[in-house]
Amino acid sequence: MFIEKLTTPQRLTLSFALVVVVGSILLSLPIMHQSGVQTVYLDHLFTTVSMVCVTGLTVLTVGDVYNTYGQIICIILMQIGGLGLITMLSASALYLKKKLTLKEQYTLQASFSNEHNLELKPLLKSIYLFTFSLEAIAAFILTFIFVPRYGWFKGIFNSVFIAVSAFCNAGFDNLGSISLQGEVTNVVLNLTIASLIIAGGVGFIVWFEVTNIVKEYFKSSTKVFRIAFKKLSTHARLVLLSTGILLTLGTFLTWLTEYGNTNTLAKYSLPQQLLISFFQTVSMRTAGFSTLDYTLTRPITNLLYIIQMVIGGAPGGTAGGFKITTAAILVLLFKAELNGQREIQFRRRTIRNEVIKQTIVVLTFFFTAFMLGWALLLTTQTHLDPFSLLFEVASALATVGVTMNLTSELDTFGRIIIMCLMFMGRVGPATILLSIMSKPKRNIHYANADIYIG
Repeated sequence: MFIEKLTTPQRLTLSFALVVVVGSILLSLPIMHQSGVQTVYLDHLFTTVSMVCVTGLTVLTVGDVYNTYGQIICIILMQIGGLGLITMLSASALYLKKKLTLKEQYTLQASFSNEHNLELKPLLKSIYLFTFSLEAIAAFILTFIFVPRYGWFKGIFNSVFIAVSAFCNAGFDNLGSISLQGEVTNVVLNLTIASLIIAGGVGFIVWFEVTNIVKEYFKSSTKVFRIAFKKLSTHARLVLLSTGILLTLGTFLTWLTEYGNTNTLAKYSLPQQLLISFFQTVSMRTAGFSTLDYTLTRPITNLLYIIQMVIGGAPGGTAGGFKITTAAILVLLFKAELNGQREIQFRRRTIRNEVIKQTIVVLTFFFTAFMLGWALLLTTQTHLDPFSLLFEVASALATVGVTMNLTSELDTFGRIIIMCLMFMGRVGPATILLSIMSKPKRNIHYANADIYIG
């Protein structure tokens, strides 16, 4: 069959493309729209790409354009985008007692960066249990906010919609044009959504490890967390430590650059300022929910946001960017060079050279796509501010979804560029490149050569 001849990168790319095509056709049907809505297919295609790629950029207002049926399709698209079509199909096959082929197992492992060779069946079970449990708990908490405002049906539905969107790092809401900017100081809503974003962005492999260690902790007689968490892999430790550092640093820098800005933080109390700063930092890790107007934040703050966006979250989760582990390895590489170390080390472990090469390749592909996308927008969208376009490119490629109110001002060509960047950001520039490249015929080793750097 045609599918069996495809490589793993081709399968991953095709799976997302297939969902985009089907989803855009469904959302373009009149039965999915509110009465009196006038839209074109490109608007629905853009929205579908953004949802499947869990980005959040949109040229229409979801709550005003789509009715309940349309919003149910949106929830499904975001869930597929977050978990991945291949993951969902594989889970269904295992549930139906169907045995996966070796190629299907390899494709599934690649879809959520499982390089630890963990058993697929318990891993898939853990992913689904973790995902739906967290979404259900968060939706229940959010009902206490939305049910009093919208009534039982709409209140529960809105809670589920936002819970799924937050965990999948999609950044969509169905509250209308005001979005979440009216909830800037709502502690329960902000912390609930932030917790979901962090959980989705850390990665399924890490949570699988943490869950198993917590189980072992409660079963053990010593019950010492320090001993239990020593069993975490180097990857999990690096992800959790880097996440904590970036969230803390990002919150402080946002507060530092905005606390005197009367358009953003200055009018709030210190605890509220810290809450708002924390939420922006979490959201910039590829979620796209915004409680501030980013046309009113200072340029230095938006520059910090661009840096946070391109770093993103952890591999194997719902986050985008070039990934936090890539950034961490880059810092460790810099530290090793300064100290004259021949090997890169972290917590008494040596990072393999293959991982270093992968880091360089990922960064090269990511920033090539980043600069190419920005250059195309600068060439074609001459009526728009260059820095705002840079912000938009970072948001699209890192699958974040925040904007300086620019998305709806893009012309058709500009929207196509943004769609390509969102798709590339979700699937991965390297995956797309590998899907169109032919396999090397042979591997030849030549003599070594010295090249001077710097």
